[in-house]
Amino acid sequence: MALSLFGGRRSNVFDPFSLDIWDPFEGLGTLANIPPSARETTAIANTRIDWKETPEAHIFMADLPGLKKEEVKVEVDDGRVLQISGERSREQEEKNDKWHRIERSTGKFSRRFRLPENAKIDQVKASMENGVLTVTVPKEEEKRPQVKAIDISG
Repeated sequence: MALSLFGGRRSNVFDPFSLDIWDPFEGLGTLANIPPSARETTAIANTRIDWKETPEAHIFMADLPGLKKEEVKVEVDDGRVLQISGERSREQEEKNDKWHRIERSTGKFSRRFRLPENAKIDQVKASMENGVLTVTVPKEEEKRPQVKAIDISG
């Protein structure tokens, strides 16, 4: 795996299963000079998701602090693509409030991953605990060739 020059995040640009959206502004400090519409789009790329494979399943873990499970959508389409999406709403501003800094991302986010052929897309399960969404995609058992002993006559 290659180490990214932006943010030190591990990624593999040649991974056929990852449909990540690259954010060229990630890790460049404050968003104060970026217009609000551009700040909202960074939420798409800043959603961190880990994908690990165990002998039994593919497991996706997404950091979604401050979101409720009702604000997140997990879908798998017929093309074997897992999509995790949602929206983080902007906090209501009171007339007397004076904001000194706004760094938390707001807006819609969406991440897509192409699942391998051994994924059981009809048995996907998702849970959310302490701001971490866990999506478990069970795997089909590997079919091993059967070896049958043949008696030799004569």
